[in-house]
Amino acid sequence: MNTQRQPASAGAQDQVSELFVVVFAGYYRPWATWIQHRLESHGHRVVLQRWDPPREISLESALGDLLLARGRILLVLSDWFFELGPRQEGEWTQALRGIVAANAERFAAVNLTNRALLPATAVLEPVDLWGIGGPEAERRLLSRLGLPEGPPRRELPTGSRYPNDPPAVWGEVPRRNRRFTGRDELLNRLQQQLTEAEQGTATVALLGMSGIGKTQMAAEYAHRFSSDYDIVWWVNSDTRGTQRERWAELAPELGLSVGSEPGERIRAVREALRRGRPHGRWLVIFDGWDDLEGAEDLLPAGPGHVLITSRNRGWADAGATVLDIPGFLRAESTAYLMRRAPRLAAAEADEVAAELGDIPLALVQAASWLGESDMEVAEYLRMVRDGEMAQMVNPSGLDGVPRSSLTSWSILINRLRESQSHAVELLSLCTAFAPGRIPVGLVRLLPPGQLPDHLGWLVSDLPSWSRALDTLVNYSVFTRRDVRSTGDSTMEPGPEQEAVHMHRLVHDIVTRLTSPEERQSHRRIVRRMLAAADPGNPQDSRLWPRYAELLPHLEPSGALESHDYRVQETVLNLLRYCLYSGEYQVGAELGEKIREQWSEIFPPEHPRMLDLTTQQGNILRAYGQFRSAYELDRETLERLRVLPEADAASLLIAAGCLAADQRYLGQYPEALERQQEVLDTARELLGADDFITLQAQHHLGVGLRLLGRYADAYDIDLKTLRRRETLLRARHPATLMSGIACARDLRLLGRYGDALARQELGMRLHLQVLGPQHPNTLRARHNLLLCERRAGAHQDLGGAMASLLEQMEQVHGRRHYATIGLVVDYGNYAREHGDLRQARDLIEEGESVFRTLLGPAHPVSTGMLANTGLVLQAAGERADALTMFESAYAGLTAALGPDHPWALGCALNAAAGRNLNGRLDSAKELSRDTLRRARHVLGQDHPFTLSCEVALAADLRALREHEEAGKVEEDALQRLARTLGAQHPHTQSARQRVRPYWDFEPYLG
Repeated sequence: MNTQRQPASAGAQDQVSELFVVVFAGYYRPWATWIQHRLESHGHRVVLQRWDPPREISLESALGDLLLARGRILLVLSDWFFELGPRQEGEWTQALRGIVAANAERFAAVNLTNRALLPATAVLEPVDLWGIGGPEAERRLLSRLGLPEGPPRRELPTGSRYPNDPPAVWGEVPRRNRRFTGRDELLNRLQQQLTEAEQGTATVALLGMSGIGKTQMAAEYAHRFSSDYDIVWWVNSDTRGTQRERWAELAPELGLSVGSEPGERIRAVREALRRGRPHGRWLVIFDGWDDLEGAEDLLPAGPGHVLITSRNRGWADAGATVLDIPGFLRAESTAYLMRRAPRLAAAEADEVAAELGDIPLALVQAASWLGESDMEVAEYLRMVRDGEMAQMVNPSGLDGVPRSSLTSWSILINRLRESQSHAVELLSLCTAFAPGRIPVGLVRLLPPGQLPDHLGWLVSDLPSWSRALDTLVNYSVFTRRDVRSTGDSTMEPGPEQEAVHMHRLVHDIVTRLTSPEERQSHRRIVRRMLAAADPGNPQDSRLWPRYAELLPHLEPSGALESHDYRVQETVLNLLRYCLYSGEYQVGAELGEKIREQWSEIFPPEHPRMLDLTTQQGNILRAYGQFRSAYELDRETLERLRVLPEADAASLLIAAGCLAADQRYLGQYPEALERQQEVLDTARELLGADDFITLQAQHHLGVGLRLLGRYADAYDIDLKTLRRRETLLRARHPATLMSGIACARDLRLLGRYGDALARQELGMRLHLQVLGPQHPNTLRARHNLLLCERRAGAHQDLGGAMASLLEQMEQVHGRRHYATIGLVVDYGNYAREHGDLRQARDLIEEGESVFRTLLGPAHPVSTGMLANTGLVLQAAGERADALTMFESAYAGLTAALGPDHPWALGCALNAAAGRNLNGRLDSAKELSRDTLRRARHVLGQDHPFTLSCEVALAADLRALREHEEAGKVEEDALQRLARTLGAQHPHTQSARQRVRPYWDFEPYLG
């Protein structure tokens, strides 16, 4: 082969293109890929060759096979490279001195380790790339290969990150397992499935039984292919709460300006990943995601990749590509055992692997034991085959794990019990937590007096603490150990922030090897730990990460059935955290579990149960489960009323909760009466300016608005707003809520310009205080769009509605009442602007969901018939439209009375329907009656009242009563021009004699 080189000063166009075969161990694929890209950018051809020859083939033969390829051979040397097989140093030395030395002109090498290489590697003249920057590494690479060191001849369209440069965002991916074995074919198949998927659908689920190595494979993929990504983010998904909190923590890493509420952050993260800004090459790994409920609200889409580890085969139906993870190949099993326990011969490793069924987790434990102890392999195998699983209770049902594997764990734990008692005590304590990430360092927050004497060392003996943790990590009982920062940059995190990661299967096995007495003792300790770690203020969003960390461990520790006052308070604080952070589903499930346990401890009227009921009802109401909240609150209030010792404050809170439930259920008169009683009582007990009193006053305004008493609602909402501005200041969330209420009142009063001006100010404050994705901000944006529509905004609002709908769907889900309310308003807008197909789809969806959620007799469900009628009428289906209009009119009149604005709106539509169906006299009489009632309820100059005048004029003209029609029409046009302006769409439509209509805006309060 011609190996002559052009001088470095020669022009790039004179450079000879060469072929290189880059040979690497799978562990170092990112380096091989980088070398390939750099050589190709200089005009050379490169072939990548992953190299792991079977142990049965001699090294001389394997290296000789490489020489069969054309081109020069570049070996990527590392610690791992020389462990392939594994093989003895002598075999490597012989091969390097033999076939490599004889073909030295064909071989070259780069070195990626700072450790001493075998002396015989000198024949390769390896150039050191360890610990240097990219430009220098490229210079050294070119120099070693005798290539010109000038600028690249061309830049490749897709580059590869220099492996020493980490991704821009790297999120808690487990430390790389330097003993990771095999799986190369699976890893390559995984990469192929991710990279070849269509954009937005690159989701792969790694499926398999516990202990099969799903997490290790996901971590290895993240490390091995990290140079392909700008963002790599790991999300522990054992529980929904910890999953969402961890997922939300990506938001600040991406520089997104959002608040602290997890749902808000998740929405912002998903949107940023979807758009590919600030980074388009991203990898998100959800580890241990077995519960698929709500997955569609969490999974990101866009140009990046999603990797999931799970035991749930339902991912195939959820749209993910499934990759089944089998046990090791036998060669992989024996290679791992021999690397971890070098004293094992190949035949012994094969025998151990066969006995343990090639299950990776079992092999990890066996290799740890055989590598650390001096037990003979034959004795170990005899104990595994013949030994009883000491203290193992009910060994069945452990996810298909062979009995031999369970026995090997029993051997390890019992031997540690004899030689490392502290390690076993710490390990047993961890079984009182949930598996996965365990914040075991919290035990050091406890006073020594709260621990049994034999466990006092946990808080008093730091060296023993460290030795115990190190032992359990070394024996692979804990998969890893980490320390999470306190968030205070001035303080180094201490042992209190330490956490360990315990595999679910190991957790289950050790639990069964722990005596019932020990388990009870440890659960008491963990309950005290949780109480000691409770920050005590779940409203503070800065503390939500701590609450998310504690939440998974409530049930395993027995905290839900605890009689300890402090533990109970921690349980309630975690329920409050679910409410304040928007984790409604988690909160609803937790609240039911707490009730089940506390019902056996407390009578229903106990203050603890009353507090639980309040929090549970709030969560259920926010989650859209109105009937469940109502039944819970009604039963509590009825029980309190018959108790002579019930205090006024408890009655006040219970009555306020029930009034809120009644509003959502459409019981508007009853809710208003009860809310007035609540407000009167609050003023008497707490004073007019107390926070609870002002909250009750705000809710009274909601009740008045729902009954169509818009002027009364505005008066009380304005009063509440002014007091809150004085007492809480303008930027308090409660003050912002009052601002929305006033803007809504003004819009319903027909003061569209005033409503828009106030809502625009409120929108700016919401963005500044709560961030763009907070649920209250989205609610404010929805009201702003309605204000703009009524004010006659000339810009196209359809795009803004579509964007907001997407955001609200991410926040609440598609079927939440807040989302469906916007769906309906968007459908009305689409119909008004000629998109009848979209309007029909959206209105049908809204009607169906509200009917399911609220029942067919609810005023909102009834009002939806008006929107359906408008769609039918626009489609020319006049008879069916009239049926809808009449049904809505009759239903709302019966439910709310003939003077309610909703009933009047349905009457306006019904009159139009009668006119179009030839029932002219009936239409005129209904229009005249509707106008009379509108003047009385809303006033002479309200835009709706003027629409009624325009409608009456149309009916009079249809009956050829032109004189009266002219007078009515002229009066309406003058008032519309004076009220809304001559250029307002309502005024122009009336001038063009377009028949007015009323579309229903669903509002629940």
